[in-house]
Amino acid sequence: AKAVSILRPRVFPQRRQGLPSLAAMHKYRRVIKPREELVKEETEIRVTAAGSVSAYISRAAKLFNEMEKSFLTITATGNALTKAVTTAEVIKRRFKGLHQITKLTNQDIEDEYEPLEEGLDKVTETRSVAVLEIKLSKEALDKSDKGYQEPIDESLVKEVDDEELMQPRGRGGGRGKGKGKGKGKGKGKR
Repeated sequence: AKAVSILRPRVFPQRRQGLPSLAAMHKYRRVIKPREELVKEETEIRVTAAGSVSAYISRAAKLFNEMEKSFLTITATGNALTKAVTTAEVIKRRFKGLHQITKLTNQDIEDEYEPLEEGLDKVTETRSVAVLEIKLSKEALDKSDKGYQEPIDESLVKEVDDEELMQPRGRGGGRGKGKGKGKGKGKGKR
């Protein structure tokens, strides 16, 4: 087996085409591009790595119950993929009879670097990011779609009303170690 240095990350040559070596990257600065404002559908839940699953579930409850929508779409990219799958699974266990279609695609993102020293050229790097789209619908979806999943068994679904969703889940009230307050700072039994 070939030993790989833990201190130095491995660089895959196909991903760094056109870029200077890592040692020369300190001579470049990434150009921050203005984000394109994508119009978000009313039925879309866009999951981010920083967002909370409970907030996404509350949004789903609002879409299905208050707004009486028949479907919703969960979208995520990159590091948020696992959180999107978790969100979809929890939603399927809160609302009966949800059909699912999952699509996994790639999106190319182009990063541009400008030189900090004169005489160097601008450099662009293209990276591929995974994009996940999960459609959950109360109405039947196309069963021939390769990403189709039928509704889970109703015995696994625990429907929760709006008040229960909004209540805090009671974390922290137990008798943990705390900050050392309490029964003194003795040396144990004597």
